Amino acid sequence: MRRPFALLAATLLTAALAVPASAADNDDGDEGFTINDPRITESSGLAASRQHPGVYWTHNDSDDGPYLYAVDSGTGDTVARLTLTGIGTPRDVEAISVGPGNRLFVADTGDNLGGTWPYVWIYELPEPQRLQDATVQATQYVVKYSDGPRDAEAMVVHPKTGRVYLIDKHEDGGHLYEGPAKLSPEGDNVFRPIAPVELWTTDAALSPDGQDLAVRGYFGGIHYAWNGGRLQRKGRLSVPLQGQGESVTYSADGSRLLFGSEGERSGVVSRPAPGADEDGGSGSSGGSGSRADGGASGDGGTVKVGGALAVALVVAALFGLSRRRRRG
Repeated sequence: MRRPFALLAATLLTAALAVPASAADNDDGDEGFTINDPRITESSGLAASRQHPGVYWTHNDSDDGPYLYAVDSGTGDTVARLTLTGIGTPRDVEAISVGPGNRLFVADTGDNLGGTWPYVWIYELPEPQRLQDATVQATQYVVKYSDGPRDAEAMVVHPKTGRVYLIDKHEDGGHLYEGPAKLSPEGDNVFRPIAPVELWTTDAALSPDGQDLAVRGYFGGIHYAWNGGRLQRKGRLSVPLQGQGESVTYSADGSRLLFGSEGERSGVVSRPAPGADEDGGSGSSGGSGSRADGGASGDGGTVKVGGALAVALVVAALFGLSRRRRRG
């Protein structure tokens, strides 16, 4: 995926702050965890297993191979790696979602060429009943858009109907695209825009009951009522500042949102889901809703005052150093 200068600056600032991505939250299971597997360096998608409590599926962005990793959120360790067969060579895998019947859907829909590939792919496979390294046969679907090629890093599968949706990625906001009622391995599956999304989107997640959509960007997020795919904006999400915020998923019970990031030993941060009882969650992390939380917003989301102040101090220091070098 392309990494704009603003994202590079955010990454440098996060590193300068030297705060682990999950430091603000409990580091136990659905309360947040760290991905320990050294093979996972570009965790680009995240999905909570319904069949295996406390397990989250993830994958690398690109240049890894046809692999999925099952991570135990209690320990952060990989408990299974799946090798997909029956598909071509993945190009830019950006999202993963769990559909009805414990089916895994994988979106090879990113476009490093800026929306020029004439088609992209979605893969579907059964989630194994036993967690162990295995080779699994997958079905490959050819995906096209009714309005031409584009870069899409977000995919959701409706938990009731199994219908697949994609969200394209634009700095000025994109659209929710609806796929056919049932994907076909024969011919093209054409996705059509049905609702605007007011965010530079890197991932999205549907709640387990199919009523709420969480959309994240690099620096913020938005909560929508699903409304049959005709989205209704409900408020902002409190998205953690991460080096390269790429993923989001609901916990299996729908009470939490977990936010992931690329990088070695990347942290997965947990926040209360919209409408969840924050007293039963990690409390003061400031979950969801439309309130400002005393912070400044970006990408439609909120950044807490303390973090924003620290970032501002780092920016000021770097700016001052740059000026001194130019004067020298």
